[in-house]
Amino acid sequence: MLSPSAAEGVDVGFRVVGPLVPLDHGYVLFGALARVLGDLHGADWLTVHPLAGQPIPGGWLALPRYGIGLRLRVTPDAVPRVLPLAGRTLELGGIRLVVGVASVLPLEPAPALTARVVTIKGFTEDEPFAAAVHRQLEGLGVVADVEVGRRRIVTIACDRIVGFATRLRGLEPEASLRVQCTGIGGRRRMGCGVFVPLPTESPK
Repeated sequence: MLSPSAAEGVDVGFRVVGPLVPLDHGYVLFGALARVLGDLHGADWLTVHPLAGQPIPGGWLALPRYGIGLRLRVTPDAVPRVLPLAGRTLELGGIRLVVGVASVLPLEPAPALTARVVTIKGFTEDEPFAAAVHRQLEGLGVVADVEVGRRRIVTIACDRIVGFATRLRGLEPEASLRVQCTGIGGRRRMGCGVFVPLPTESPK
């Protein structure tokens, strides 16, 4: 049985309709959400997934025509705080996205998780970064194999932040949920450190 602390999180998903958006959109998306939902600085109940879609050459992302494009990971008691997004328009640096109805999605344990980008302050090379990820996992009481992938740059205001695509393997179910709820590294309200199951390795 999973402990309550391991499973205190859900995803709230929304369909979004709009034109191409930048692949590096975490900062502007956070700003757009704050303009609708109010001040989100220090909102430790909120993690924002990167927008879903198909990468396009030139650093752009095509949003899915069907299904969920925007996901917010929140504590269950915070679900009502994000529902007002439905039917609203998000402005991402001049790009307008129309938000559809919400769906609440439980987190599912998986032995392998992936994050598009993880940032840990002060770690910009892959080997020291991997060691830093291991230390954060140890702090969560989690054992996993860490795979560091592509180096990515995240723009926060005028700063360019170095991060890495990251995969974790060999997770027990409770540990998998704990990582999904807690995340790794910083800037999780801007799309960093958000882990989801690897589709081909999720339990059937």
